[in-house]
Amino acid sequence: MKKVIYTVVLLLLCSASFAQTSKRKTTAKKAKTTVSKPAPVVAPAVAVVDTTAKVQKKMKLKTPPRDGFSVRNDIDSNVMVPYADVREEDVYYAKRIWREIDLRDTVNSVLNSEKSKLIDILLEAIGNEELTVYSPKDTASGKVLDDNDSFKIAMTPQDALRSARGTSEGVADSVTGKLTGPVLNRLNADEFVKFRIKEDWILDIKRSVFEPRIIGIAPMKMEEGNWRPVFWVYYDDARELLSKQRLVNPGNDASVLTFDDFFVRRLFASYVIKETNPSNKNITEILGLTDPKDPRK
Repeated sequence: MKKVIYTVVLLLLCSASFAQTSKRKTTAKKAKTTVSKPAPVVAPAVAVVDTTAKVQKKMKLKTPPRDGFSVRNDIDSNVMVPYADVREEDVYYAKRIWREIDLRDTVNSVLNSEKSKLIDILLEAIGNEELTVYSPKDTASGKVLDDNDSFKIAMTPQDALRSARGTSEGVADSVTGKLTGPVLNRLNADEFVKFRIKEDWILDIKRSVFEPRIIGIAPMKMEEGNWRPVFWVYYDDARELLSKQRLVNPGNDASVLTFDDFFVRRLFASYVIKETNPSNKNITEILGLTDPKDPRK
């Protein structure tokens, strides 16, 4: 009986063990079959380009071509050359001279060039209030005097421009026949063909140099048959302005000669009309050479 019981228990144990082994194998097989597959590679989307669209090109700003092989534009940066310092005690001799420059002379015609006229430069500076000018008129009579050049009466820009234009007799009224009064003329730069210069010649014994110093310059205009100064410019005040104005050099287009250089270097042609004298007369009055047919008038 015991053998039978042992036999039954052994069979049950064997069947239980076989069942566990089979279950493990089945689980292993299932584990193998559930291996994760790699995700499929998806190609990136290709952007669709519209080839029919117009391509817009950026316009490059073209530099203007240079007008000529050599163009000098550095004249505005010029610095005027200052005069040498002279002490009053070193001036052994001094003489004041008045002279006139005629722009109809070939040498002086550069001051009356169509591209750059001296009178236009002065009038523009006066209108912009960059330059102060002085009246040549007598305070008592109001008349223009040849020797009133002491820079005492400053003129307003309006008065200076009015003096440069000048006045003429008014037009008679068609009904009454009366004159309408003085009429302000139009400015004509071609009327200014003479300039007067006042200068001092000094002998500096310290430097042993005898040299001129321009004190003032005045444009002149024909009035009542005589050449009269319109206004006086103190030259030291105008030097900086003139040193930045290029002079047209007919002999060299590459020249950087300025209006200030033209005067300081004494490149002009002129004739003396007066020097300091006890009678305060012009040379023509002293010599009695007041010929009305003088071509210089």
